[in-house]
Amino acid sequence: MRTLPGHRRQAGATLVVGLVVLLLFTLLVSSAFVLGTSNLKAVGNMQSRDESIAAANMATNLILSTPFSASPSGQRVEIDLNDDDKTDYGVDIAEPECVRASPAAATAPSSVTLPAMADFTWNTVWEIRASVNDPLSGADTLVRSGVRVLLSRAEKDKVCP
Repeated sequence: MRTLPGHRRQAGATLVVGLVVLLLFTLLVSSAFVLGTSNLKAVGNMQSRDESIAAANMATNLILSTPFSASPSGQRVEIDLNDDDKTDYGVDIAEPECVRASPAAATAPSSVTLPAMADFTWNTVWEIRASVNDPLSGADTLVRSGVRVLLSRAEKDKVCP
């Protein structure tokens, strides 16, 4: 029986090339898995952050719907984002701070007289800070909001320096 020239030198070369290709394919698949996992974690972190910002905004809106400027004080607001009757986030609202006060501009006379708009009305600017700390996801968020409130001189002197 006759063998082809160079056949002895090629014995096992296919096996070595196959193993190298299999190793490269394994490395490619494992790196894709690691990248996919890290991207999933990043998306999860962004979702937790966005939910905590939404909870802080909801709590701020709840505070703004009350006459908070009459006696500003800090409080904790429980927020249920998904309407399952369970508290999802606890939001700590710091005491609203009056940042600035200026006399309201006089308005032109009109056919309707508004009792709130008089010479003694003041524009007050308030800063409201809402902080959310979710122990489940580790999200820690601080949202600062500003709002303008019209106050009488007596109300302004009571709560805004």
